[in-house]
Parts: sequence; C-alpha cells; structure tokens
Amino acid sequence: MSRLIFEKSRPASNKMNIPPAEVGQVDMTETIGEYLRQGELPLPDVNEVETVRHFTALSKRAYGVDDGLYPLGSCTMKYNPKIDEWAARLPGLAGLHPYQPLETVQGALQIMYETSQWLCEITGMDEFSLQPAAGAHGELTGVMMIKAYHTQRGDTGRTTMLVPDSAHGTNPATAHVVGYKVEEVKSDARGLVDLEDLKSKLGPHVAGLMLTNPNTLGLFEEDILEMSQLVHDSGGLLYYDGANLNAIVGVARPGDMGFDVVHVNLHKTFGTPHGGGGPGSGPVGVKKHLAPYLPVPRVEKNADQYVFNYDYPQSIGKVKEFYGNFGVVVKAYTYMRALGGAGLKEASQHAVLNANYVKTNLQGTYHIPFDRLCKHEFIVTAKEQMDSSKVSTLDIAKSLLDYGYHPPTIYFPLIVREAMMIEPPESESRERLDDFIAAMQDIADQAVKNPDLVKNAPHYTVVRRLDEVKAARNPVVRWEEAIDV
Repeated sequence: MSRLIFEKSRPASNKMNIPPAEVGQVDMTETIGEYLRQGELPLPDVNEVETVRHFTALSKRAYGVDDGLYPLGSCTMKYNPKIDEWAARLPGLAGLHPYQPLETVQGALQIMYETSQWLCEITGMDEFSLQPAAGAHGELTGVMMIKAYHTQRGDTGRTTMLVPDSAHGTNPATAHVVGYKVEEVKSDARGLVDLEDLKSKLGPHVAGLMLTNPNTLGLFEEDILEMSQLVHDSGGLLYYDGANLNAIVGVARPGDMGFDVVHVNLHKTFGTPHGGGGPGSGPVGVKKHLAPYLPVPRVEKNADQYVFNYDYPQSIGKVKEFYGNFGVVVKAYTYMRALGGAGLKEASQHAVLNANYVKTNLQGTYHIPFDRLCKHEFIVTAKEQMDSSKVSTLDIAKSLLDYGYHPPTIYFPLIVREAMMIEPPESESRERLDDFIAAMQDIADQAVKNPDLVKNAPHYTVVRRLDEVKAARNPVVRWEEAIDV
C-alpha cells in the first residue's frame, strides 16, 4: 500500500525552485494586510517521479465505467464515448468565455439551440432550457415552474405535491424545498402506482404528481394515460423525472404520456460523465402552457443569427450562472449526432434487452419480487439468503468488490426488502454480462456453503469493509497531521 504523500516527504528531495519574476512585483501588503502569507507553504517535499507515482497509484484504486461494468440501478452508468470528450476539448469550444460578444460564439449557440430542439423531439416537449446543472437541479426548476403556473392563475390553494412511495429521494426533497407538502402514493401488487390510492388523494389542494416512467422498480407505468387524465382533471400537473429515460428514448415520449414538464440527465442518458462530483446537466422541457416560466435567457434563432432572449416577464429567472454547463451539452450533442435517431432508439432497446437477459439468468438464484418484463433495470433481493444464512444485501454487494465489479444500488427502493437494483446499460457485451451473472451466482453459492466468507467480504481490496455511516457523517478528507493552510 502506498503511503500518504506527506509521509513520503524528505527534506531537500525536491530540487525545483521557482525563479524570481522578471517584471516588477506588486506589494500586496497594504491590499491584503494580515491575510498575506509571509512564510513558506507547508507542502510535502517530494521529487517529481515519486509524486507522479503516488497519484498514479491512487488513480488505479478508483473504479468507473472505463474499468468495468457499473450496474448502478437508476443512475445509468453507461460508457462515455471518447469522441464526446474530444469534441468538448476543442479549443473553439473549451476556450470560450461567457462574456464574449454573441457574434463570436454563434457556433456554441447553434449547439445549444439544436440540442434543445432535439430534446424537444425526444421527449415530446415544446421548449427546453439547458441551464440546470444536474437532475435534482432540473427537478427544482421544473417544480418552481409548476408553482409559478398555479400562482399566476391565482390557484394558490394547491399546497401539496404527490410522490409515489417508489420515487427517487430527490422528488420529495425538491417538492419540500419549493414549499410544498409531500403526500405519498402507494404502489400496488404489480409494483405500479395504485390508481385507487391516487384517486383518493387528488383534489383542489394538489399541485401535481411527480413520476418517473419506467419507475425505480424498472417497470413501465401501464396506467400512465389514466393517471395523467386524473391529475389534469383535478387541476394538477405532471412532472417527469428523467432519471430512467434511457429505457424509452426513441420508443415512447413523456409528452405523449401527458407530462407537462420533464428534466433530462444529459450526464446519464446521453453519454456524458456521471458521478465523481460533476459536472452534470439537467435540462428542463415544458409544454406550451409552462413555457412562459422557463429560465432566462433562452437561445433563439432570428433569421441566420442565434441570440439570447431575456424578454420573458413571467420567467422564474436564472437558476444557474451564465447558461448552464456548456461542456456537458457539447458531449451530449456529439453523442446524439453520432448515433442519430435510429441509434438512440437502438441504444434503449439494447438497455432493455441487457436488463432482461441478466434478470432471467438470475432467476432461481435470487428472489425476484416482480418477475415479468422489465425495462432498463430490475430488482432482485437477498431475501432467501438472509432467511437461510443471514447473508444480507450489503454482504453480497461487498463480495462483488472481490470479483472486480462495482455493486448495484442497494436497499432501494425502500418498499422492497433487501433490494438490489441492477442496471446493465446497453454498452455492455454479452460476455461481460455473463461474467457478472457468474459472479452473482458464485456469491449466492458461497452464501450457502460458506456464509462467513461473504459476511466478511471484501477480502482483496485496498481497504476492507468500512463503516458507511461513520464515513458519510465523519469523513476524513485530509492528512491528520497536515497544517491548516
């Protein structure tokens, strides 16, 4: 195990010196005063070759889609085509400044405009904003527009947002942040929204219903048209959480299902990097009746010129500085241009095929609570392993690390005991899926023959089993003896 960089420090091992400035130096004492550092920074004294080796070794401990299958359900951790990265690094795009005159950034505006148009076609919406920086940010933007819509119409008694019990946690959190009370709608035995429970909770107090379709169980909401009619008849609106859009691109459109507003995760569905702290992009699309409330500015085309239009007095305003995470938009634009309409549809079809292939091959090994055709993801559980050998979902997830795989999402949705949500995206080959299936089957076999082996996993990782709660609440993010600079 390589040591911390501070522990590698040896006096005078780094012979590099910064030469004095060739131009006159400015005296910052009066400007900065007591905050001006007078002494040397307490940096480790390490030579270049050891520094490079240290950080290279650390990088090899990380895991991502470039290392192997990343079956993180409901997050679509798909392969990121390198041509997307190449495009985003082109000097004419990466070197732009947001304050440049519009006539010097027409190409960038064209990319933004065309991306918006394509997202409208894909989702069935009428207009899009690319400003939101991530999915949850897109949710916030969409729900703010729902609230603005009701407020502008004087319908201020709508104080409640309905959210299914299988929803992503960001849905109720977003609604609460915007000021709504949150009421849960139960799932039925099929794993779908219970229509009778939905009907009982609709009324003049309901602002809308937040849904993802397919839902987090990987099941398509078969009654979506009836649900849409019920919500609209009660005066509410439908919000589409686009986290699971990878299952239906080119096959079905939220706008055709009756949704009024939708957010799209460019960093999930359209092949741009996901995870690691960002950046992301969560564009929001709306039907015409919500268009006045979209964030400003909007990219519009006047004759042969692309412009920013701020003249929308009912807009909720800006939700991010400048115009969103442009680099992520470039990657998504490149992804869509490379695949085309037919390719985008085929990608979704392969995602559904892969999920059903893995699910079918895990039948008889793990409990499958909703054993029917799924979409891009599905749920298996460790219910049988827990009942027979006290081997939990967490134990199985830890064991997968020893097989070289990132674990799937675990213990979510909360409505399924010992849940594992598995999403094998379209970019995975049959051979890779077979290896993953074999690993899952081997772990299940060990849970019977040698349960302690599974309960004490992982065995071969750099760090053994962590206390996740302690790590989340009290993270150690710095060398303990480092001086606070």
